[in-house]
Amino acid sequence: MRRNSFRVTLSAANLLVAFLASSSYAAKKSSSGGAGSPITVVIDAGHGGHDRGGIPGQRVAEKDMTLDVALRLSNVLSASGYRVVMTRSTDVFVPLGGRVAIANSYRNAVFVCIHFNATGRSGASGIETYFYSRDSLPLASAIHHYVTGGAPSANRGVRRRGYYVLRKTSIPAVLVECGFLTNPTEAAYAQSASYRQKLAEEIAAGVRGRNSVGSGFTTTRVATAESIPLQPYIDQTKVTSSKKSRSKRSHKKSTRKNKSSSKRSSSDARASSSDREG
Repeated sequence: MRRNSFRVTLSAANLLVAFLASSSYAAKKSSSGGAGSPITVVIDAGHGGHDRGGIPGQRVAEKDMTLDVALRLSNVLSASGYRVVMTRSTDVFVPLGGRVAIANSYRNAVFVCIHFNATGRSGASGIETYFYSRDSLPLASAIHHYVTGGAPSANRGVRRRGYYVLRKTSIPAVLVECGFLTNPTEAAYAQSASYRQKLAEEIAAGVRGRNSVGSGFTTTRVATAESIPLQPYIDQTKVTSSKKSRSKRSHKKSTRKNKSSSKRSSSDARASSSDREG
């Protein structure tokens, strides 16, 4: 009789151990977004090496700011159980094709490209988040929701645009513009280690919350503290013919006025955006 009682107790103990083990495994899976969801995050720090980023004469190097935020983001996500892959972890130049190839070598993954904005108008400010493919919109919505919610900068919205690293990736991909380094106030923010850490933490929160984005077409969804609204976006992939013709006329006029100056400006503009569009 005692032997049977011992067997029952042992069986119960084994069941308890199995339950605790499965619960631990489920918790780990949940921290990475749940079963079947991406658990690898490819982080792309914009620019690098000879490509300083930004515009000519810009005091704060974009490549340094993007790399620092990317490394911090890597640490935050790794601590949350994600597998992290960096397109660059040092000050080196990685061609756009190389960045895309790295991203596309992972199936169950998301791609997060980090940039800072720049323009000749020092008053320009704010945060933008870009995506291209439709399946990237929830990720863009979640990241933008958290970054703009945690930063003092203006919300410039979510935008759809065919940047090379977004257009050529086969996994959900976003590009975050974390503010204008040509704006004195936002440049000061970016140079603060605590602010760069804050940016990393908010981007990570967006990655973790990408599956909590509610559909804009679902009216029956009950809003909860965990739900994130699907962001409206500006589609910058479509340009009307009238805008194109005005742009061409303006370009021709500018070329006639100062041909050599126009060539230099065009070259500088292409160089500053090379890491985005290719």
